[in-house]
Amino acid sequence: MVRGMRVRRKWCGTLLLVAVLTGGAGACGPGVEPAPGGPASGVSVPPAPPEPSAPGTASTPSAPDTPSGTASPTAAPTPAPTAPREEPQPGEVLVEVVVSGGLAGVRNRLVVHYDGSWTSRSGTKPPRTGQQTPAEVAELRAALEDPAYARVAARPTGSPIADGFQYFITYRHHLVVAGDGERPPALQRVFAALPEGGPPTSP
Repeated sequence: MVRGMRVRRKWCGTLLLVAVLTGGAGACGPGVEPAPGGPASGVSVPPAPPEPSAPGTASTPSAPDTPSGTASPTAAPTPAPTAPREEPQPGEVLVEVVVSGGLAGVRNRLVVHYDGSWTSRSGTKPPRTGQQTPAEVAELRAALEDPAYARVAARPTGSPIADGFQYFITYRHHLVVAGDGERPPALQRVFAALPEGGPPTSP
């Protein structure tokens, strides 16, 4: 009987070893527990599935780059302030009038200064001088500064008059040439404001 128990124990140990190696349950009957430690080494275990990333941890797409070639708007340049025009000195020339032609073939010249002083020359005669009043100077300056005078044609536009005069008026480096047959109101206003009542036409 003792020998039978030894055979039975040997047989149960064999079954237990097989059960451990194969991962099966023990077959030794009641009271026999599987070997501790779980499955034997060498048995492959499938890897655990990857854990899903936590919400809110996804990378945020970066903002698109600014397209090349687009420049930021810039403010329009501020124009430089215009310097105020300086008041001319009293001795400076206000206007010069040269008259040529006529029956006698004159060539006379009249110069008026800002202070109202004037000089008139006729041929070989001694020059004549005079002085306008402040009101007369103001009237002459107003006539020359009239925008309508700035629009007077710079050269004669009509047919010349035989034995007529030609007038060369220079004001602020601007030359206007006119004849007897063409005197627009703006030009006539300048002539009327000249010393001695108009351009020097006497021989």
